Amino acid sequence: MPLLIVFTSLFFYLSAPPSFAAATDTILPGQALAVGDKLVSENGRYALGFFETSSTKSSQSTSGWYLGIWFNTVPKFASAWVANREKPVKNTASLQLTISSDGNLVIQDRSTQSIFWSTQANVKRNGTIAMLLSNGNLILRNSSNSSHILWQSFDHPTDTLLPGAKLGFDRLTGLNRRLVSWKNRINPARSAYCDALDPSGADQFLLTRLDSSMSYWSSGVWNGESFASAPGYKSPNRASYNLTFVDNEREKYVVESLADENAVFRHVLDASGQAKGYIWYEGLKDWILAYNQPKAQCDVYAVCGPFTICNDDALPNCICMDGFTITSPLDWELEDRTAGCSRKTPLHCITNKNTTYSTDQFASLPCVRLPKNASKVRIATRAEECAQICLNNCSCTAYSFRDEGCYILHHELINIAQLQCGGTTKNSDGETLHFRLSAQDVQSSNTNNRRRTVGVVVGTSLSALALFGLGFLLMIWRNKRKRSPRKIYSSNGGRIVAFEYSDLQRATKYFTDKLGGGSFGSVFKGFLSDSHAIAVKMLDGAYQGEKQFRAEVSSVGAIQHINLVKLVGFCCHGPKRLLVYEHMPNRSLDIHLFKDNSTILNWTTRYQIALGVARGLAYMHESCRDYIIHCDIKPENILLDALFVPKIADFGMAKILGRDFSRAVTTARGTIGYLAPEWIYGVAITTKVDVYSYGMVLLEIISGRRNSDASCSSGGDLGVFFPVHAARKLLEGDIESLVDYKLQGDVNLAEVELVCKVACWCIQDDEFDRPTMGEVVQILEGQVETRMPPMPRLLQAVAGSSCSTCS
Repeated sequence: MPLLIVFTSLFFYLSAPPSFAAATDTILPGQALAVGDKLVSENGRYALGFFETSSTKSSQSTSGWYLGIWFNTVPKFASAWVANREKPVKNTASLQLTISSDGNLVIQDRSTQSIFWSTQANVKRNGTIAMLLSNGNLILRNSSNSSHILWQSFDHPTDTLLPGAKLGFDRLTGLNRRLVSWKNRINPARSAYCDALDPSGADQFLLTRLDSSMSYWSSGVWNGESFASAPGYKSPNRASYNLTFVDNEREKYVVESLADENAVFRHVLDASGQAKGYIWYEGLKDWILAYNQPKAQCDVYAVCGPFTICNDDALPNCICMDGFTITSPLDWELEDRTAGCSRKTPLHCITNKNTTYSTDQFASLPCVRLPKNASKVRIATRAEECAQICLNNCSCTAYSFRDEGCYILHHELINIAQLQCGGTTKNSDGETLHFRLSAQDVQSSNTNNRRRTVGVVVGTSLSALALFGLGFLLMIWRNKRKRSPRKIYSSNGGRIVAFEYSDLQRATKYFTDKLGGGSFGSVFKGFLSDSHAIAVKMLDGAYQGEKQFRAEVSSVGAIQHINLVKLVGFCCHGPKRLLVYEHMPNRSLDIHLFKDNSTILNWTTRYQIALGVARGLAYMHESCRDYIIHCDIKPENILLDALFVPKIADFGMAKILGRDFSRAVTTARGTIGYLAPEWIYGVAITTKVDVYSYGMVLLEIISGRRNSDASCSSGGDLGVFFPVHAARKLLEGDIESLVDYKLQGDVNLAEVELVCKVACWCIQDDEFDRPTMGEVVQILEGQVETRMPPMPRLLQAVAGSSCSTCS
């Protein structure tokens, strides 16, 4: 019996290849990598091993094991390559990565010898080893000849391109190296989008749908130094990369390289269809978005799937059209919305020879960007005729009638985007889409619309009452002496928490971690019980603090937008007034623009900040139930989150207008240097005072200096106020001289000129000459062109007199 035990033990020892007791970068013949083991590159940066993906938020349990490469030095897991992306493994008891008898690297079940994945290299003889290189490339090579590489992961990328890897094709072998997006955030299977060189032969790379040849973004043609739309990048933490394009007899490809070899960078084709560059920012312990292409999510073709509306100014970006419901709630929950929405009720349309009978009707969707596949019907000259033509065709699902005539769409409606056309914005591109629904769903939609209309009317009438009720709530809370559990209140759909003072004392460690302060009071950093970071603003002054407190709660507390800071809650404790906001780890814009020891914002980030602030203001001015004038737009009131997404903050001076009013008479408020002339004249103000302040901020984004600091500077323009100097240089065509010297010329001059034009239009003397913020958004997004602005004469006159004494 003892002999049998020894024999059995020896058998299992011989049948199970040895695993790794210590980290190594190589698999030799006879060795195996099991679950829990990993290869580590010589520099320690990359690791290869088995990892599991699973959904903890999903209503269904989905998980699987994959072999992949990830960033070993980064605590936040990020995959760089996946071997078996189409074939997850469920049972890991006998799972291993080893070199098979034919010399290939394989994932196999040790007990059954079943192979899940193989390198499938043409190995002519045994004697191969696998090695994870310091650049993240997994290679299979001849054990006796290190230069004889039989297979490499860089030739088979998944969704990520690492520095040094090629994106392109090999003319001799026919190998096409391209990126294909993950299906969703936990499933690495190939999905809808592809990042590859232009198959037509043009020297550019494209983002396309896998199931279509239609591209939705192009890098622009290589000009010998860069691609027009992807010229290279300098990141917020000073790590930069460059693109190199190679075209020779054997290969044609593009490759990224890092100026700082210690920087950790990855280019990813996201499941959303956007190509994104990420740099690991050690100070924040997080990946920072360096760029994303296309810039707007809704520019990705069919990102929301059929019968949906995409909105760049809302989160989530995708919603179903009226009369439709989400096709796959699980995929939707995992951020894959390409399946779109499905009809609640089938259409009723019968065709009998030359006769079509239908009881279907149409619902209207105003202010949208229509799909490009609409067919023009020349015989229809009126909207009614256009509608009837659509009803007479059972495949017609929508129509639009405009000045150019009748357009109809067939089958699935894809790529419909919501535009900003509310308020005073005039968007020539915004159309009304009439989409086909069953009569039952149209009646249901009309009922919902009537309810919404009544809600708007009643909501407008009761807005004052709501504010009074909120004030009454605060008064009750202030007078409560007995400790009670934290409560949650709703304000126009927003959830606001009423905190106990003792809760905030504990969260902020008794207000010891001060982030900043000013005339309004002080701001402290804290953490809630769920480790969520917060910023607590403690207002100073009984009367002024109360006014600011009520202004902020009644304005930002009632609205939600990706570019507006989120109010988490408030606290009334005796005379103390505290406001609790989401914490912004990158603090305020002025720190990055004006402080010498701060992070240098590259031009791409600055442009996205300018666009984000414009979107936030446009939402306040044109899309809220009650219009909101901020009254104090300046860099200090523009906060930046971990990804440098801008958030407008500090609504203590905000003025709320009902939709029936366009002007307000109020006391002067704001910050010198950003004040519109209306404040000086003492006339009624409009949203255009925010437009003026925004224009001043744009000029500081360009120059990286205070407009006031730039006045009376040395050089050829001695004594010229910078906004006037900028307007002159714009007219002269000398934009480059205005750009922040810290950027070292690494800017997109076309974008700089566009931002400067917008800024100079925003600071015009007459408010009627200034654009609305909705129009600013359209200009910066490239939807609308703008002409050269005139010199702001009043500003020039005031600046001239003030600088006449400069020495």
